[in-house]
Amino acid sequence: MVEFLPSVDPVAGWIVLAVAGLIVGITKTGIPGIGILAVVSIASVMDPRASVGFLLPMLIAGDVFAVIYYRRHAVWSHLLRLMPPALVGIGVGYVLLGHIEGAQLGRIIGWIVLVLVGLDLWRSRTSDQLPVPTHPAFAIAIGAVAGVTTMLANAAGPLIVFYFIAMRFEKEKFVGTVAWYFLVLNCVKVPLFWDRGMITASSARAGALLALVVWAGAVAGVFALKSIPQHWFVSVVRLLVLAGAVKLIAS
Repeated sequence: MVEFLPSVDPVAGWIVLAVAGLIVGITKTGIPGIGILAVVSIASVMDPRASVGFLLPMLIAGDVFAVIYYRRHAVWSHLLRLMPPALVGIGVGYVLLGHIEGAQLGRIIGWIVLVLVGLDLWRSRTSDQLPVPTHPAFAIAIGAVAGVTTMLANAAGPLIVFYFIAMRFEKEKFVGTVAWYFLVLNCVKVPLFWDRGMITASSARAGALLALVVWAGAVAGVFALKSIPQHWFVSVVRLLVLAGAVKLIAS
């Protein structure tokens, strides 16, 4: 059902996928931005190109849960600003995928992740001092880059987190708006990934099986993580993400 790399035991591979599913759920409702760890984890146990398509049903499952739970908190004016350039970016990413092989995409994912982790570190140190951007070009640039990034690596989360933190969003509005944003974009990506051979019937079924794990993580994100020191949790996640990114670049 899932073709892991020859050096990875199938049991260990499924454990990695299950943990990635939990992370997807947690990032959708509790700690936005840490979903990059799921990206690098799955890319480490299967062909990077296949991993991008495999992760998509899990992301959509998390998006559905988050939209149901936070559906009343979305700020549609910001969605309407970000969505058109993001769709253009997805189109650019679709074209690029036609010229990128699996090993190349793995290294691209690694570099994207490194850049986004750096952005996240900078954002965490300066978010209180960031002015609220008002020029339309800011939303256009963020939306377009996020579209390309989500198409190539399912890794636009930190970029969108950066945007909404810059907008000074309250937590509920933040999570609700992000949930609708990614639900729309991820659904748009399904036929494009299918056309590129990154999603097959078997991989879609396998990804859908992990929806229950994703929803378990989403519940944890809503209820359990309030008692976990977020600073230490995010620091550990960053280290794991960096290690995974370096591995992808070196492979």
